[in-house]
Amino acid sequence: MIYDELVAKKKAGKTSLAILIDPDKTSNRQLDAQVRHGIDAEIDYFFVGGSLIVNNVLDEYLTHIREQCDIPLILFPGNSFQLSHRADAILFLSLISGRNADLLIGKHVVTAPYLKTSPLEVLSTGYMLIDGGIDTTVSYISNTKPIPAQKTDVAICTAMAAEMLGMKLIFMDAGSGARNPVTTAMIEAVSNIVDVPLIVGGGIRDAEKAWANARAGADVIVVGNATEDNPSLIGEIAHAVRSQKTSVN
Repeated sequence: MIYDELVAKKKAGKTSLAILIDPDKTSNRQLDAQVRHGIDAEIDYFFVGGSLIVNNVLDEYLTHIREQCDIPLILFPGNSFQLSHRADAILFLSLISGRNADLLIGKHVVTAPYLKTSPLEVLSTGYMLIDGGIDTTVSYISNTKPIPAQKTDVAICTAMAAEMLGMKLIFMDAGSGARNPVTTAMIEAVSNIVDVPLIVGGGIRDAEKAWANARAGADVIVVGNATEDNPSLIGEIAHAVRSQKTSVN
């Protein structure tokens, strides 16, 4: 089970790397390059999804990746229509940073019957949108405001509440194309207060930032936009994330 694996890695102090594939933004050529470099770098997961997905190729992309490797495929859905049996698991996202009831529980009620009978491993995830310095699609579509980048106390309390409500993962995201990634201070503060695995993404453009996030306590680093046009970055980031564990030990 993917969740058991994440918990075991957290206990061992091992940070995982996930490459985000957004079917709306990724051409077939870019997909092939990201997958090839992901395999070579021995990444841990592919996250697949986006805020919209308007081109109806989710199943096609999942199938294409699976034909090339057995790296776990985890759905990162932007809405309740982004479901597929071709993935291994789904981040069942509850937007805990906002106050939109539909995205806290409403959409989940609609998709629950499908997920109950599907082979997907359901990973309940408290999703926290952190201000990344630009207006994001997630913020616009969800009609919610992100947590201000310097409001670490709000992030801490929000993550604590999610864990107490029984959510298995916390995901702090500055959003696709964020100008400013989540600060290491906020990552460290949240990591120190919760026991569940912490995922961090948004605005990570280089190996140095990935290394710093891992050192601050992120259990899963998610990189997307930066690897679409520069897939060779995947290997650099993978090496940095692994070297963080060595340097700490």
